[in-house]
Amino acid sequence: MHSSAVFLIEFGAIILGLGLLGRLAARLSFSPIPLYLLAGLAFGEGGLLPLGASEEFVAIGAEIGVVLLLLMLGLEYTASDLVSNLRTQYPAGLVDMALNALPGAAMALLLGWGPIAAVVLAGITWISSSGVIAKVLGDLGRIGNRETPVILSILVLEDLSMAVYLPVVTALLAGTGLAAGSVTLAIALGVAGLVLLLAVRFGRHISRFVSTDDPEKLLLVVLGLTLLVAGVAQQLQVSAAVGAFLVGIALSGEVAEGAHNLLAPLRDVFAAVFFVFFGLHTDPASIPPVLLPALALAVVTALTKIATGYWAARRAGISAKGRWRAGGTLVARGEFSIVIAGLAVTAGVGADLGPLATAYVLILVVMGPLTARWTEPLALGLARLLDRRRQASAAPAGHAPAEESLPDRDTVGRP
Repeated sequence: MHSSAVFLIEFGAIILGLGLLGRLAARLSFSPIPLYLLAGLAFGEGGLLPLGASEEFVAIGAEIGVVLLLLMLGLEYTASDLVSNLRTQYPAGLVDMALNALPGAAMALLLGWGPIAAVVLAGITWISSSGVIAKVLGDLGRIGNRETPVILSILVLEDLSMAVYLPVVTALLAGTGLAAGSVTLAIALGVAGLVLLLAVRFGRHISRFVSTDDPEKLLLVVLGLTLLVAGVAQQLQVSAAVGAFLVGIALSGEVAEGAHNLLAPLRDVFAAVFFVFFGLHTDPASIPPVLLPALALAVVTALTKIATGYWAARRAGISAKGRWRAGGTLVARGEFSIVIAGLAVTAGVGADLGPLATAYVLILVVMGPLTARWTEPLALGLARLLDRRRQASAAPAGHAPAEESLPDRDTVGRP
């Protein structure tokens, strides 16, 4: 009885605190994610008030939060949209891997951690946070923007790549043979392909099965189906986020619209819990010793992610504003990076790898909402300033250059 009372008090305090932080962020016209993370640091290991009874429940809620974030993203797009975007954007996935995995591998080798740690750190710097980005897109009202399908294509390609990467890394860390690693990899690829096939080929039948006029039954069926598919996918070494995203893709029409309206409040609650959970497992005392290399790596890979998004959006025919928005949105790292680092720490690879990965992700998960919001206005403002200076230097003496404003080429798909 006492433990249940403590749990209710702790969890109630977390939810109330998140609500107040969310209101503060709304007044400041700012994403609440950094505030949620700081709250997690305050309640976590080495924080001001460590949690006890409610920590396990918070961990489960965090997993549900990521699943719901990706489900809601999937509901915005059809299976044909997904297949079309993947076919056209796979070169962007290759560019993304090259630009963002190499800095991590190079850092590990420079620090003398060896080739296995290099493979691990490459994955940590490569993968953007689908959970953080999904939340940011919703907070900034950019779900309908023209660059958003490009962003989602890159995220899906990254998540699907994890179906290959995670079994390989697990085999390397465990020191298992080629045969065992190949079997794990084949199972992961087969499951990912099967879920994608079912979503694309049988989406109408799934929607018909789920469809109902009763909101309560619709909520229970959609939520239950999503958690079931996500859990099975994760059990078979495929990302739970990928499974949830593909469930959302499979649902269409009135079912998707109804599910979106019902699940939106639930998503917001559990998404906030996810970001708190991330902070809970960060000991503030472990950050200062690795802060400088983590900061250097964060700056480099923030720039490479911006370059990736810009290149991919330009290739898709998006105008300048959308290109910078796409790049800035992709900066955040999060759940996958922590999973990869956790595997390495458990295997005893690199004593400083865990703290470095934690500091690195914490920097970028705070920086991500900021770059998503400010990369476009800062880049275009700098372009205008440079353009004015060029005009001033080219103008004859005594003649002021004519004021010229750039055309508004915003690519937002809705007002």
